[in-house]
Amino acid sequence: MQRRKFLNFTLGALALAVVPASVRAENFRETKPTVWTAHTVDDAIKAMFGSSETIKDGVKVKTQDVASNGGAIPIEFSTKIPAKTVALFQDANPEAAVCAYSVGKNDITNYSVKIKMAKSGTVTVVVEGLDGKLYSGSKTLEVALGGCEG
Repeated sequence: MQRRKFLNFTLGALALAVVPASVRAENFRETKPTVWTAHTVDDAIKAMFGSSETIKDGVKVKTQDVASNGGAIPIEFSTKIPAKTVALFQDANPEAAVCAYSVGKNDITNYSVKIKMAKSGTVTVVVEGLDGKLYSGSKTLEVALGGCEG
């Protein structure tokens, strides 16, 4: 029994020691500050990736067609493209950038977030592939004023 406890403890400690070495994150607010003050989606994408030209394929964006509560709109986005960076933008609020993620070599790129939108608009997800190309997907939705879906 003591041997099993020892092995479990050793394997657990080894797993914890390996995990931090594989986790990486980039603080995009420090490395790319103009992304977060850009007022249009194109400007924000250009500030983030150096170009706003994307291939409109390979990125799935899922959300409701009509949001009754603009304060908490669920957005799901995913891709099977081997990615380096994934970023979410919207055109309904004064600043276009919402969030950006550094993606590791073997990470699963399937995200779910809730965002605020002051009015109806389009959400756009841009994926920077390991091949250096930019891929995008978007979805337009209506935000019902007053929360009455109409």
